[in-house]
Amino acid sequence: MRAFEKLPPKFQNDEVKHYYDIIAKKSFSLVLKRITDIIFSLIILVILIIPIAVIAVIVKATSKGPVFYRQERVTSYGRVFKIFKFRTMVQNADRIGTLVTTSGDARVTKVGRILRKYRLDELPQIFNVLAGSMTFVGTRPEVQKYVDMYKDEYNATLLMPAGITSLASIMYKDEEKLLQNVEDADKVYVETILPEKMKYNLMYLENFGFLSDIKLMFKTVKEVLR
Repeated sequence: MRAFEKLPPKFQNDEVKHYYDIIAKKSFSLVLKRITDIIFSLIILVILIIPIAVIAVIVKATSKGPVFYRQERVTSYGRVFKIFKFRTMVQNADRIGTLVTTSGDARVTKVGRILRKYRLDELPQIFNVLAGSMTFVGTRPEVQKYVDMYKDEYNATLLMPAGITSLASIMYKDEEKLLQNVEDADKVYVETILPEKMKYNLMYLENFGFLSDIKLMFKTVKEVLR
């Protein structure tokens, strides 16, 4: 981890320092976390390379636009990166709606609905994990627009790389339904859903450890299979 004094200015406050001190004491878990990310990513790629290729062909064949959806998100220390996901919406969906997806969103393609239901659209994020911009377990990456609205304490979630899964994403796996039929999806997300998700994200930091990460990975698989 970076020295606290070398963190971006918005991180240098008492709220973030509390979580920084907890994580800094677990350097061995951080090393194991990165090693596990690399090993698991390579194993998953070997096992799923054919299904990933098949999904890519189906996405391209069933709707206009690129195979992958690459959107700028925020990861550790506020660094911006481009996340890899299979495209599940019509081309240029960001320009014709909100940055959050609601249940029954007309921008989602027929194939996209299936991919999102079983979280298959997240598979390409394995490449983000290998690159080091993401990890398997950690706070789900937000777009800059929402990060700019973070309270001081929320910045603590950016002390580690963004994650493919988290306790918050498991608890809010039906987030799209919560945003169904609301007048202002962005407002509801920022004022109601995001604060609740942050409670779980900060709880994760409080209890961070290699074994807890492994448990969350298995819990995620279980939830997806259910």
